[in-house]
Amino acid sequence: MAITDIQAFAHLTETDIEALGRELDQIRTDIEHSLGQRDADYIRRVIRIHRGLEVTARVLLCASRYRVPRRAGTVILAASKIIEMMELGHNISHGQWDWMNDPEIHSTSWEWDFIGPSAHWKRSHNYVHHTYTNVYGMDEDLGFAVLRMTRDEPWRLVHLLQPVTNLLIAASFELGIAVHDLALERRHLGIPRNKLGSKADIEFARKIARQVGKDFVLFPALSGRRGFRQTLAANATAILLRNLWSYLVIMCGHFPDGAEKFTTGQLQGETRGEWYLRQLLGTANFTAGPALAFLTGNLCYQIEHHLFPDLPSNRYPEIAERVRALCNKYDLPYTTDSLTAQFWLAYRTTWKLALPDRLLRRTSDDAAETRSEHKFSGISLTTNGQFPPSATDPITGTRRGLRTILAAADSSRRSVDHGRGRWFRWDWVASVVGKCR
Repeated sequence: MAITDIQAFAHLTETDIEALGRELDQIRTDIEHSLGQRDADYIRRVIRIHRGLEVTARVLLCASRYRVPRRAGTVILAASKIIEMMELGHNISHGQWDWMNDPEIHSTSWEWDFIGPSAHWKRSHNYVHHTYTNVYGMDEDLGFAVLRMTRDEPWRLVHLLQPVTNLLIAASFELGIAVHDLALERRHLGIPRNKLGSKADIEFARKIARQVGKDFVLFPALSGRRGFRQTLAANATAILLRNLWSYLVIMCGHFPDGAEKFTTGQLQGETRGEWYLRQLLGTANFTAGPALAFLTGNLCYQIEHHLFPDLPSNRYPEIAERVRALCNKYDLPYTTDSLTAQFWLAYRTTWKLALPDRLLRRTSDDAAETRSEHKFSGISLTTNGQFPPSATDPITGTRRGLRTILAAADSSRRSVDHGRGRWFRWDWVASVVGKCR
């Protein structure tokens, strides 16, 4: 099962966790006190870039009859939509720029270029997801309510379709998120399932009409009769590219191996330090240069985003250096890898958990995507069979904690797994086939 006791899993004492929380609070304070003109200039520059790209794309799509300019316009429009969603819509709606007191760049007034109302998304994402990150039964973003991404969720026959469902989610990510947010909004307001025409429904319908009218009627019509179909196709392609990119970034930040899952028991009496620790252990980064980071809305720093969701995204690189240093200090894992590696691990999980647990080799306490404090039973770093929290290396004097014991556990598991498959039980299949012969 998922983690029920984060203190035991992390091999930290209560004092350690409180100290970690204070150091993370200090990072927040330092960044807040240093916010100023360069940060304001950054977000205004991003807005200008976004609008410049969109105008350029619209001109190319509406005014040109030639294939190459129209293809260029499609790519530029996709880039514009990606920037608007990731670096602007997502981050502004988190309140990252509210400190500027600029009504144009404020979480209460910015409406993103997305099919779902930003107000619905802010409730489901800003509150539910960021408060209950990766808590099974509480975080509705854990598998988007349709994918099985933890072994805590019982296997059902429909999960066999998960590899296909996953592709459909990627292609229709915008619509899927909007419908998901509407469902949570209706549930929060206590609206019966069979009742239509509520305020939430009307807001949803109006936003869909606005987006569909803009991208599939107005701008194609501006291209004239000859260019209508080409512009319509270009807009649809740009939206598809934005959907696939958004899906890719979200998967890499939440579902690769090392992004831990938790039970509701962890929430009972959870302290500020434990909340910080859950965010750190429940998310993952991927490596990116400045250009790639910009196109992700700096969500390649997903760990830092979950620790400080309302701090400006352009500060995440410098925050990451301090967070990594804290991970080294407390011997905690800092989960990161390349974009392709993280996506492969996340995508592999959708295939693995499409199968019933009896076909999978690891247990629910010791799987790459679902593990708990019971994973360490029988594994020790000391001679007396105990692994005391805050143990220190007798030679170097450095702390030995979760990162060290995870490495020891994984090393011992690899020796057991060698030669018989890492995650699929071929022996079970062979036995079934043998019985059928």
